[in-house]
Amino acid sequence: MTSAQLMAILVLISPLAAAPALAQEAPAPGSQAEVYWDKDEFKASQDALKKEHGGGVNYMILADRFEYQSGEGSPALLLEGQGWWGTDENRLWIKSEIDYDLDAGNFEEAELQALWSRPIARYFDVQAGLRHDFEPGPARTYAVAGIQGLAPYWFEVDGAVFLSEEGDLSARFEAEYEFLLTQRLVLQPRTELNFALQDVPELETGAGLSTAEAGLRLRYEIDRQFAPYVGVNWKTSVGETADYVRARGDDTESLSFVTGIRLWF
Repeated sequence: MTSAQLMAILVLISPLAAAPALAQEAPAPGSQAEVYWDKDEFKASQDALKKEHGGGVNYMILADRFEYQSGEGSPALLLEGQGWWGTDENRLWIKSEIDYDLDAGNFEEAELQALWSRPIARYFDVQAGLRHDFEPGPARTYAVAGIQGLAPYWFEVDGAVFLSEEGDLSARFEAEYEFLLTQRLVLQPRTELNFALQDVPELETGAGLSTAEAGLRLRYEIDRQFAPYVGVNWKTSVGETADYVRARGDDTESLSFVTGIRLWF
């Protein structure tokens, strides 16, 4: 037998001889790298990979609407913003909306929410927590349960149900969309609907659809994080809520021209 023939036989039988040992030492599926890596080094590499690809702690603060409104009714300053801190799986969200009447010199609306958020699908998070309204009085605290995310065709939606300490149940739905006219010029339609399950006279809110709002804003992104805009905003009170508004001598419907800045970091 020549040396070449002997080498060929060894090559053929070596995998068969090693098979039992490999079968006994084979790790569970999904952890093959542990055969070659030190256990502690392997865990450190996994932790680093997780941190760099979604497992790290991050944050974002967004002032979606920071604007001056003028037109029908009193001029006003409006700030609507939100921010989050946490990982891809667990986040603390803070949301706020403040509406200040410049003629009257008081707050028409001042609201703050603190929510825990967790993903339930690729593009949607479920949120739960507390909301406190400082204005309009009387101040009131609510339990909150909602959902926020990106619907098909790139609609950004945010819906929530609120249960107050007095047992009042209400809901809110918001949606917006961004048309990229150019890489920097963006047209953004937006709508907001508010509902109440029952009449709440102390808050001048009637059952059913209470208020509806629609706006159209055109912004120019000087930088992705800094974008001035102009637009129009329409708001109306509906049903028994409109009756409360008429009773205090105010208009149930208003159209305002707006100018503001959208920024995030």
